[in-house]
Amino acid sequence: MRKKNGTAGYLFFLPGFLFFAVFILYPLIRNFLYSFYDFRLTDLNHLEFIGLGNYRHVFQDHVFWISLKNIFIYGIISVPGQMVLGFLVAYALYQNRPGTKTFRVLFFLPVITSWVVASLIFKFVFTDQGYLNYFIMDVLHFTDKTISWLSDPGKAMMVVSFLGIWKGVGWAMVIYMAALQGVPKDQYEAASLDGCNAWQQIRHITLPSIRSTTFFIQMMLIIGAFNVFTSIYLITDGGPLHQTEVMLTRMYQKAFTEYDLGYASALSYVFAVIIAGLTFLQFRLNKQE
Repeated sequence: MRKKNGTAGYLFFLPGFLFFAVFILYPLIRNFLYSFYDFRLTDLNHLEFIGLGNYRHVFQDHVFWISLKNIFIYGIISVPGQMVLGFLVAYALYQNRPGTKTFRVLFFLPVITSWVVASLIFKFVFTDQGYLNYFIMDVLHFTDKTISWLSDPGKAMMVVSFLGIWKGVGWAMVIYMAALQGVPKDQYEAASLDGCNAWQQIRHITLPSIRSTTFFIQMMLIIGAFNVFTSIYLITDGGPLHQTEVMLTRMYQKAFTEYDLGYASALSYVFAVIIAGLTFLQFRLNKQE
């Protein structure tokens, strides 16, 4: 009877494992092997083993370092922005007061909005002939010169980062609201009796109680920041002169514009190692705290 139950368990496990092996494990292994070859889409039958040549090419490519810098800029702006605003909104709305449900829906709407639609809206707003320049120049009369929001690399990264914040605040809000529901209310009542103000209650009660949730949100947002692609691709397309490239746009360009699949494969594994290293570092720092 025990043997039959064991066989039945393996049969239930088999479909999921086959799906994982065919669509995830096999492509990962194949992609890793391609990273050691000169493999191009223009000639799929040509495979020339070059060892670590693609990896050397990645680290010698100045665009790679630009893309890495831009990812950190995007993360430094967007991750704290989403976390701080998400917590503040969640703290303001987690109590069931009149109108809070409506505001919850409004703050969550950007999360379910398509990245393509949101990116095109931001591009329309921030383009040289867009609504923001019209508002600044023709309505407020702050300047008579067009502000190149998307042509300047620094301003363009700010625009993309603000889009990331706008899209992600609602997600962080929902996670924080779920965590806030678990904070015992009697602790707030005791703190109020001791004369603690709202900020002191947040600092000494709320934040320590949701520390694990904050760590989870931070990790997910950092990983999400490294996976930014659609907004960069649609708003700036990596320009001007690759100055707003990030790793995924660089990977896409090398694979499907320059047809260098070997380089793109190597870059994907460098990308994975960086994310794994940051994740490990975050876990170590969280344990030390």
